Amino acid sequence: MVGTTGSFNLHHAARNYADTQKEPFKGALKIKPIIDLHNQTVEISKEERSRVSKLIGEKGELRQRLYEDAKTLYEGFRRGARESRNGECLGYRPVDADNNAGAYRWLRYDEVIRRSENIARGFFEKGLAVGQSTFIGLYSQNRPEWVIAEQACYYYSMVVVPLYDTLGPEACSYIINQAEIQLIVVDKSKKAEAILKKHDQCPSLRVVVLMETPEISLMNQAAAIGVEILSFAELEQLGANAMDRAPLALPPTPDDLCTISYTSGTTGMPKGVILTHGNIVADTTGMAILKYAMINCNDVMISFLPLAHMFERVLEAVVFMVGARVGYFRGDIKMLTEDIKELRPTIMPVVPRLLNRVYDKVMQEAHKSLLKKCLIEKAISSKAKELKKSIVCNNSIWDKVVFKRVREGMGGRVRLMITGSAPLADEVLTFIRAAMGCIVLEGYGQTECVAACTVTMEGDHTPGHVGPPIPCCEIKLADVPDMNYYARDGAGEVCIKGYNVFQGYYKDPEKSAEALDEDGWLHTGDIGRWTPAGTIKLVDRKKHIFKLAQGEYIAPEKIENVYLRSKFIGQIYVHGESLKSCLVAVVSPDPEVLPQFAEKEFGLSATMAELCSNDKIKKMILDDMVSEGKKGGLHSFEQVKDIYLHPEPFTIEAGLLTPTLKSKRAAIKDYFKDQLERMYRHLD
Repeated sequence: MVGTTGSFNLHHAARNYADTQKEPFKGALKIKPIIDLHNQTVEISKEERSRVSKLIGEKGELRQRLYEDAKTLYEGFRRGARESRNGECLGYRPVDADNNAGAYRWLRYDEVIRRSENIARGFFEKGLAVGQSTFIGLYSQNRPEWVIAEQACYYYSMVVVPLYDTLGPEACSYIINQAEIQLIVVDKSKKAEAILKKHDQCPSLRVVVLMETPEISLMNQAAAIGVEILSFAELEQLGANAMDRAPLALPPTPDDLCTISYTSGTTGMPKGVILTHGNIVADTTGMAILKYAMINCNDVMISFLPLAHMFERVLEAVVFMVGARVGYFRGDIKMLTEDIKELRPTIMPVVPRLLNRVYDKVMQEAHKSLLKKCLIEKAISSKAKELKKSIVCNNSIWDKVVFKRVREGMGGRVRLMITGSAPLADEVLTFIRAAMGCIVLEGYGQTECVAACTVTMEGDHTPGHVGPPIPCCEIKLADVPDMNYYARDGAGEVCIKGYNVFQGYYKDPEKSAEALDEDGWLHTGDIGRWTPAGTIKLVDRKKHIFKLAQGEYIAPEKIENVYLRSKFIGQIYVHGESLKSCLVAVVSPDPEVLPQFAEKEFGLSATMAELCSNDKIKKMILDDMVSEGKKGGLHSFEQVKDIYLHPEPFTIEAGLLTPTLKSKRAAIKDYFKDQLERMYRHLD
């Protein structure tokens, strides 16, 4: 495995091209892919059958970075300051007491750097040791102070440990205690109060820095247990006053620890993923696939996906490296559309849940009349034909008549959209590509490989796969005999090796050994299959497998993905037990589809709760699921025999989803224990 000795020439060319694109292209763009889309990978090990992207050549020399002068996130940010000539960097919308927001205001690169250095000196003034032994907690929604505090940590090679609301108080105190965090930066007083209540479980904590002005009562509460509370502004001023006595900068090296990113997981306490600066910088090479949509200093990205997760952090790292801007939403997801329209981003990271809502809303409108339905179907079909020819278009008659509102809802200027964190249905991906008239990429990965390990190529508009490996890693498929997947057949567990693979789980050698084998391969638990074009298609999940009483293996997530094709289903949990011979499921119906359909077909004008308790509705949904199951190739033993309709969606707040919107299977099982038992009693 050989690292690069310089930057990609491709990126200089791409940047020169993109620098002229202050606005997204108008018209039709014929994309000439930078590799053969029919042959996207090359096998570099006959023994292990591992593959790398054709982008890095036959020798398979993995890349470590995008730019030679950005080997760490500290260097990357300063590179952006130079590239932008101290341009605008971090944007926010001032909000009044009634949650009314003004125009975006911007902090420039040099100002962010100066403020971060003052915060770093403030850390020192509060008695924190300079270097890798100091872990700083960051517990905040996305906002400029998050990045200022993050960069402050890198000034002295300290380690960032993000926390987030959905971890819950027990998990947060567990993390603070395990990482021995002495100082934590928090955005809201309520979060500070929650931490103080658990102080007996995290005795290392002695300083809380609040981004808002702390109340006297909160300061007194903290002082009573030996914790100091001060504002972000106070810490910043403290550091500014200490400029003459504080140590000089101690910038990190690529091998230095950058962050401990705790994954909430679906069971048990969170695991701390150890990532170095080199790991994260390597993952930014995923952008090496871009020629027409390479991020440049004229771009602006909307930030609303949690900065506590690596998907958002990696994309922001790329934005900062090239001197572009990041505008933060106001913190209220209900007002996100308004923030997007105000910012008018050109770069937009998204998750399937958001895109599914856009798709469902348009399809719901389409079903209001035969004319609308025909128009939308024709528009999607017409645009899909162009996509198959690698043509991206935004000025056709369909763009003006059918898709204009979709694009305007995203600000009207998006030229690059990247989706990740969960699978996206083929029809939704094709619709979004058609409607947005921009380059839409889909990535796959996990925190243990920073974020992405594969990304689809520009010009490849074939849905149903997640692209080839990115340039910093290789991928192999390992045998899973119990599920009848074998590498010789081009199928198996997706395993990753490269510069983006994590160092292990913090203070957990046992789980580290489960994820990382002796040869350095990260075992993801996902089942993939190589397509004829050399891309990865995700087909199954190794974990969450169980046997039914008759000995049949069940992979519930595969079955759920088939049933989600039913228009009536918003969310679903498929359940089975080793002492039972069949499956059951908990279904949360789509709240936008079911009520309208029930009124139109059955004359039922009712609440979701009333519809979910209606036997006629239940039978209709179950029949539709079985029909979709047959179309999707499910065996009879994989079809559910009974369902419980739940009128509310599974939510993060209820503890049923992880922050990346994956089902917490153990939590769902416990939450619906009575309903699951009732269904089995009925079937018995």
